[in-house]
Amino acid sequence: MSKSVSRRLGWRDALLLVGGYLALDWASHIHPVHGLYVTPWSPAPALGLLFLVRYGGQAAAPLALAILAADAWARELSLPWLLACGLALQLTAGYWLIAGVLRRRLGSKGMFVNRRGLIEWVMITAIGTLINSLLFLAGLTLAGYLPRGAAAEALLPYWLGDAVGVLISMPLLAMLLDASGRVRLRRLLLGRESLSLLTTGGVLVFTFVAGKMSEFKYFPLLFLPIAWAAARQGLAGAVLTIGLTQVGVILATHLLGLSPLILIELEVLVLVLALSGFFIGVVVEEKQRLGAELQQTLRLAAAGEMAGALSHELHQPLTALLAYTRACQQLLAQGESGERLRDVIDRVVAESQRAADVVSRLRDFFRTGTTRLERIWLRELLSSSASRFAAQAQQQGVELLLQPAPPCALWADRLQLEVVLRNLLANAFEAAAERPEARRQVRVSAQQDSAGSVCITIEDSGPGVAEEMVEHLFEAFHTSKASGMGLGLAISRAIIEAHGGSLWAEAADHGVFKVLLPTEEAAAHVT
Repeated sequence: MSKSVSRRLGWRDALLLVGGYLALDWASHIHPVHGLYVTPWSPAPALGLLFLVRYGGQAAAPLALAILAADAWARELSLPWLLACGLALQLTAGYWLIAGVLRRRLGSKGMFVNRRGLIEWVMITAIGTLINSLLFLAGLTLAGYLPRGAAAEALLPYWLGDAVGVLISMPLLAMLLDASGRVRLRRLLLGRESLSLLTTGGVLVFTFVAGKMSEFKYFPLLFLPIAWAAARQGLAGAVLTIGLTQVGVILATHLLGLSPLILIELEVLVLVLALSGFFIGVVVEEKQRLGAELQQTLRLAAAGEMAGALSHELHQPLTALLAYTRACQQLLAQGESGERLRDVIDRVVAESQRAADVVSRLRDFFRTGTTRLERIWLRELLSSSASRFAAQAQQQGVELLLQPAPPCALWADRLQLEVVLRNLLANAFEAAAERPEARRQVRVSAQQDSAGSVCITIEDSGPGVAEEMVEHLFEAFHTSKASGMGLGLAISRAIIEAHGGSLWAEAADHGVFKVLLPTEEAAAHVT
């Protein structure tokens, strides 16, 4: 639920609030305590709180009317008219204050978005319903309707009824009132994960039958399907399984005629299961959101890396295009309209297509992460990558050594492999720069093994990597650079693994990074 201006409450919404409140209060009507119909599970206030959170003070009058009607119809309280109206207004004011605190504290984040919001929702609800229950019973006591000694006895079940009802029912009602929430619940009910609901029902029946109808020693078994549904489907899975559990409990209490004391103990168990399931569901959804955000960040960073490699690829066709268009201008100025002009125009078209293909590759990678595999000679790949650092090597006084590579080919995306090699070489140059100029060296070599793989090794004369830091180097956002994001090595490893290879660092007294890739023959055999 986002923090925003209250929506307009229409007459249909008001009817939904009144009708829904009466139906929920009737469903929770269980047993009397000193003339009060108190239930260990009172879901109606949850609906009232949701409408107050969503519509603000516009929902106060319909809620007060619903409370007054529920007391007269469902609970059959024979109170004087003025007292009944006063108590209904007092309860409405209490729920309004609870909703106001929820909106101020959680309006911008939502009550069921993250762990902190969930915990705050539980605390605000528990404290708010306790204060509201105290004021309600105090009003009855001062009016002489409730004996003074009975107020203390009725406080615990009355408060637990409101608190348990709100905490168990509010997430489900919130999803039912939200269009996207209803879609999630519908998909879950119609999908394969609906099996968890059947499991919950089976465990519930077993709990009552094996527990001899009044002993609930097997009741904690319900945590298994609730936890499973929450882990698989997040909050929606937890909400549905807990809702089914609560329905089963209410039906069992009516069928078995359980005592009020047992009902209170049973509902406390349900509340513990519910809060555990909600917490798991919220954590799962929070992790999913963070994972999606991380994937998007990695993709954007990878697109940036690809753009760097593609800029080099675009340089050649754009330079050629400029030269060919100038040649066309000269030929036209000379009056040429024959074969020479057509040949230059054909070259312009070819270079334009080449540039378009390069841009298309960047677009495809940015959108879907797809690769374009082609046959690449290893020697050409290493030579091309190393040549781009020749000027930097001369400027920084680094000796760049390129060892002869075996005559083998790779079946890979050349641009992506160039991104990896550029990252590794850039890191090697930075590490080598920490040494005195006479000891600055970067070496690139490759060896082919009999298993159809080639191992590319990039070494530098820098300080090397400590044993405890070897694996942490490839974690996203782990960096020792003041201006770095810590994504280069993470992206590089992801690219190499997507090609069926591996990338790792070795602990040594100098920098050692190795890339293992399948050769063209090995890749063709796998595919």
